[in-house]
Amino acid sequence: MSERVTIAVVGVGNNTSALVQGINLHRVTGRLVGVHRPEVAGFGVGDVGIVAAFAMSEARVGTDLHEAIFAPPNNFPRLDAELPPSGVRVQRGLVDATEVERVAGALGGAEVLLYSAPSGRPATARAYAEAALRAGAAFVNTTSDPVARDPELLDRFAAAGLPLVGDDLASQFGTSVVHAALLRLLAERGLTLVSSYQVNLGGTEDFRNLVENANTKKQSKLNALGSDRVEMAPLGYLPHLGSRKVAHLNLEARGWGETAVSLDVRLTVDDPSGAAGVNIDLVRMAAAARRAGRGGHLAEAASLLKSPPGTPV
Repeated sequence: MSERVTIAVVGVGNNTSALVQGINLHRVTGRLVGVHRPEVAGFGVGDVGIVAAFAMSEARVGTDLHEAIFAPPNNFPRLDAELPPSGVRVQRGLVDATEVERVAGALGGAEVLLYSAPSGRPATARAYAEAALRAGAAFVNTTSDPVARDPELLDRFAAAGLPLVGDDLASQFGTSVVHAALLRLLAERGLTLVSSYQVNLGGTEDFRNLVENANTKKQSKLNALGSDRVEMAPLGYLPHLGSRKVAHLNLEARGWGETAVSLDVRLTVDDPSGAAGVNIDLVRMAAAARRAGRGGHLAEAASLLKSPPGTPV
């Protein structure tokens, strides 16, 4: 088996653009800026290669992956590194569940299928997981749709010796990660939380989709925070923000003598970069576990996810 980690991607949006360009930038420069794990089980960042890609957009299907990632409405910026043609043609994704076998046969020998399509389509997410299972590939679900939290599906992946990683990645330095850290800090210092809220605004197509299909996302964010005193404002889609996400956090607490403590935080990040910075680790973990014959849930991936198995749907 090749030492390179071979992956297929579902969804050729901003998150895939950030992942593809970031891997290429690392290969060209060798720099480790923003890289959490230079190696995972002996696999470096540059050892990850995409061998198949699936999308539904007419502007992307049939084009080279390195061209498709720049097709509108993608708005992740071009990174400062030449990106030659990939040789991977974007294929049409699943139209319905009857096409599982076609997709399974088109994975091109990928060890890992990275599902990075929009949230809010649970039947589609599970159909791609089924395709991965039939093809003998690990499956990584970056969306809030319940896939790894499906006990029957998780058992089937475990029996096959294939990792099923999910659900919903926790961005490298995103709102949920920062919010959860602040809540832990309050508890560690003995303060009593009175209330807290979180507001998220973004300008990517992922944000637009989540505004229209919020269903599982709110619960997934609450899973990451583990507190019943946190309120989630509806997501806001502001196109002029481009690939940036702007988050506002508030925490109200009581300290010694029941005196008031109030904290407000404003966080601005590039949302696709935050996803790619975690996906690069998840796919390497999944590939390493697959080669070792470890199927089902991967405990080492839990900290990189908002809703791992066992959390509410």
